[in-house]
Amino acid sequence: MGLLDILLGRTKPVAPDLDQLFALPSAAVTLQAAAGFTPTGTGAVCFATVEGAAFEQTHREVQALLDADTDRSGPPVELRRDDYGYSWLVSARSPEQLPELVNDLHAVNSAMEVNGFGPQLLCSLAAFTDDGGRKLALVYLYKRAAFYPFAPLPGSGERRDSALELQVKAALANDLRIEQDLSRWFPVWGAPGL
Repeated sequence: MGLLDILLGRTKPVAPDLDQLFALPSAAVTLQAAAGFTPTGTGAVCFATVEGAAFEQTHREVQALLDADTDRSGPPVELRRDDYGYSWLVSARSPEQLPELVNDLHAVNSAMEVNGFGPQLLCSLAAFTDDGGRKLALVYLYKRAAFYPFAPLPGSGERRDSALELQVKAALANDLRIEQDLSRWFPVWGAPGL
């Protein structure tokens, strides 16, 4: 970045850092101690829907890679489309298999990136719940290389628990790279596991 970029207020985009996903298991320990949330075993990668033979080949490769894991205790990996036109590749594990779930999410993101579909990647998430039935997702923004918490309010339609999100942000500040711009904490209504 040059002097002209600084003077004109231009910033260099953040490079995706998929290795940030590997911090989720240790963050889960902190999250349980601080707020009582435990992993559900569900995670997903969201991307803009892509059509064509190249994407279908990438999807088949990712599906075969993840389905080859014989240690999977949940249903097979599945592709879902949401009401907003995005696709979700969903992986289900037992709640104790968060490290394996993170490996799944990393593998999907990496395969998409390597095959030229990095620009279509939006986010990845891991779902959590507490004893009271509240749900929470730790969402990794691919293009920002940072996480944020998303907590939908149960039974309230499309409303979120902002106080809980800020509590989780403070609790995980030392465990995860947290997105500081709250306007980028996009709601992921209808995301798998929520």
